[in-house]
Amino acid sequence: MLRSMYSGVSGMRGFQTKLDVIGNNIANVNTIGFKSGRVMFKDIMSQTVSGVTPPAEGETGGVNAKQIGLGVSIGSIDTLHTGGSAMTTNNPLDLRINGDGFFLVKLSADQEVPFLTRAGDFHMDASRQLVTSDGLLVCDSGGAPIQLGEDVTAFSIAQDGTIVQKMADGGTEPGVQIGIGKVTNPEGLEKIGGNLYRMTLNADTNELTPTTANNAEVGTGAIIAGQLEMSNVDLTGEFTEMIVAQRGFQANSRIITTSDEVLQEVVNLKR
Repeated sequence: MLRSMYSGVSGMRGFQTKLDVIGNNIANVNTIGFKSGRVMFKDIMSQTVSGVTPPAEGETGGVNAKQIGLGVSIGSIDTLHTGGSAMTTNNPLDLRINGDGFFLVKLSADQEVPFLTRAGDFHMDASRQLVTSDGLLVCDSGGAPIQLGEDVTAFSIAQDGTIVQKMADGGTEPGVQIGIGKVTNPEGLEKIGGNLYRMTLNADTNELTPTTANNAEVGTGAIIAGQLEMSNVDLTGEFTEMIVAQRGFQANSRIITTSDEVLQEVVNLKR
């Protein structure tokens, strides 16, 4: 069979995956804290028809190798952890990290390793716990769920994540700090849905240790209350890449059609 046919099939599969990633990016253009993805291609190992001939000084020149490429494959599907634009809501429980770091959330207080998220649309439940929209518990700098006392009548959140509490007696007291997680390789985190990431062995070689926001030593960003981080999807770039993927898919399908026509001519030699 012709090599070109299988090269065309590999190209169609690659651009189909690229369209899948682009479709997911566009679908999440308004998802808070979403990080877009991209597909990178790499060529498949080529078939060597003839090897290299070295030059003989003063006698003959060198001859390059003759190689035929066998198609394309997916090199990587990257998650781009660039910052999204700020959306002002003036809701004191809407938080945005202005820099590196992730909020830490848990399904229950017994969960050892928390999940990570950039979506800071938090709420206060009936038990006065700070939770996400799905009811996950927001952790403090010690890794414990945040719960306000019964004598707290109002509060605000400072840039270092400290919950400044206004007490029933009229006084003001600093409470716990909202926990922030910092990993060496954010692209190594695993997406698990619901704006959540899970730690992997390639995200960081050390265990996830909760820290504080606006920490210059660790490199975490400040927490901005009353704002949310929007998706970092660029629609202009996504639609441009969609056109490229569509034309690439069409070109590879034309390779298969042409290869089929050649094979048809070979079959017609015997009539």
